[in-house]
Amino acid sequence: MTQGTRFTVGELVHHTKFGYRGVIVDVDPVYSGSDEWYETVARSRPPKDQPWYHVLVDGYSHSTYVAERHLEPDTSGQQIDHPALGQFFDHFLNGRYCRGSNSRTH
Repeated sequence: MTQGTRFTVGELVHHTKFGYRGVIVDVDPVYSGSDEWYETVARSRPPKDQPWYHVLVDGYSHSTYVAERHLEPDTSGQQIDHPALGQFFDHFLNGRYCRGSNSRTH
């Protein structure tokens, strides 16, 4: 876990504003996108000095970049459907995605 972050890579999350589920594939301790993207896309102006997450969106083929304040844990325990999952993880165990040499598909 990155210091000061609430979520970790492989964790399932739920977006509180837009209602989608996803899995975290990368963590930035502070906003690392462009000013142009922030001004155009981040309309609620979440803080740039807090963690942001790269998330694969369940049921779609895109990913998104989300401020920590818009995420909560997804406790459904259900896997997500995303074509890029295999690029980041090799198995799902105990409600989270993992990568490593002890691959087992569940």
